[in-house]
Amino acid sequence: MNEPIMSVANVGKQFGGLIALKGITADFKEGQITAIIGPNGAGKSTFFNILSGALKPSSGTLKFRGADMAGVPQHDYVHRGIARSYQITNIFPNLAVLENVRVAAQAFRSRMNIWTNRGVYEDIEEKASATLAAVGLSGRAGTLAKFLAHGQQRALEIAIALVADPALLLLDEPTAGMGPEETREMVALIEKLAADRTILLVEHKMKMILGLSDRVIVLHHGELLADGTPEEIRANGEVRRVYLGQNDGYA
Repeated sequence: MNEPIMSVANVGKQFGGLIALKGITADFKEGQITAIIGPNGAGKSTFFNILSGALKPSSGTLKFRGADMAGVPQHDYVHRGIARSYQITNIFPNLAVLENVRVAAQAFRSRMNIWTNRGVYEDIEEKASATLAAVGLSGRAGTLAKFLAHGQQRALEIAIALVADPALLLLDEPTAGMGPEETREMVALIEKLAADRTILLVEHKMKMILGLSDRVIVLHHGELLADGTPEEIRANGEVRRVYLGQNDGYA
């Protein structure tokens, strides 16, 4: 449980003349919830997109379970054991909830033949139903996805990622746009899912993160500002200075 499932060394990213990340080095230990936080423009999204394969680093290395991920296309990340959600909900709004998850499961099984009659894949239907149960959406299986509440849509997107049985689940602002009650429900779901997999998330809500995470990485101006337990981050004077006046609250 103490070995890193993913590690980055001296990772940098440059977009033309803009340096978005500067030499980030970090290990992500298996079985932990790790949060990446920082003010707007800190480089969180760029770093997250590199970790999920959506972007390739301009410099440095990324390894998953000891294997170098250089040259691995993003669509193969899920087959290596890495799945992600998106900041903007990414579902099929005019398909039923169960169909959203079934299509994802079928695509994972046979990427070039996702529209095969579902009767051929009875085990996939069972997998989709079990995954919906894991995120608390069994009762909405026949509902069109567009009629779900916002928090339920986010849970559905997580279910879509879960059908691949990822060892590492990356969540991009899972509580974005949620009120206090939906946020509490999402935190409870993340804690439940963390019992069986490693979770890495990007979030703005500092107070929530300090109560949820095993470890917190703080970025600022594309650099690693701090890396430690929530208690260490809470006590870090430089982190307090960076977050002073942020609306989400520090303590």
